[in-house]
Amino acid sequence: MIAQAAQLACLLEVSAPKPGNVSCGRHFHDTRYEDFLASAVAIGPAMALAGEQPIGATVRAAVEATSRWTRANTNLGIILLFAPLARAAGRRDAVRQVLRDTTVEDARQVYQAIRVARPGGLGRVSGQDVAQEPTVTLREAMGLAADRDGIAREYVSDFGTTFEVTVPALARARGDGLAWDDAIVETYVGLLASAPDTHIVRKLGPTVAAAVTAQAATVMAAGGVRTESGRQALAEFDTVLRGYPRNGANPGTTADLTAAAVFVLLLTQDR
Repeated sequence: MIAQAAQLACLLEVSAPKPGNVSCGRHFHDTRYEDFLASAVAIGPAMALAGEQPIGATVRAAVEATSRWTRANTNLGIILLFAPLARAAGRRDAVRQVLRDTTVEDARQVYQAIRVARPGGLGRVSGQDVAQEPTVTLREAMGLAADRDGIAREYVSDFGTTFEVTVPALARARGDGLAWDDAIVETYVGLLASAPDTHIVRKLGPTVAAAVTAQAATVMAAGGVRTESGRQALAEFDTVLRGYPRNGANPGTTADLTAAAVFVLLLTQDR
């Protein structure tokens, strides 16, 4: 059940036409929609074992499995979010304990996974850099990056954005009768409108990230997926984001957080 929910969450998330992201027929210069489909399937075996092995082992196994199907970093952020959620079966009370139980070995395995995935824009830091061997637990290591990375922030907030923002937003959208694709787009744009995407901040800086957040807020104010004017605003937003060189304005962290919400909803609520 957990493995299938993880795979389906990835498939639903990438298939929704989110502005600035890869989706069916909308590719990046270095990745295609098919790469994300393959990546969704690849993580299944690792997620199936998430309840029986430490978080670090799950992350590393999922990243290594993905690397056998695609050369690009398609899902590191998703894997980092899914591993504790899978071990906790999507329950926040269990997630809290899972995160508190992380070890230095978990951090070591995750660092190795990050080196395999080779995400862009990480740079170097003075302490616990991923190019070195960690000396703190995974949760502590994530805490050192929480001020600049939205995924790391989930590890120290007990998945606050996931459980307090994106899951409720997605559940409301589904409860209102929106299909999965529209519900996912609405959740994604709503989250982007509420806070700058840390992936964009790393690649293009805070000014561009703030401008993207402002335009997302404009889309939501126009009705988003629920109105004709909102859909027109979505199309214009997508055009703007894709106009940046080498997909630099891809709100990748926001997409990963949206995928986590889909995963939790699939695990905890009736479909």
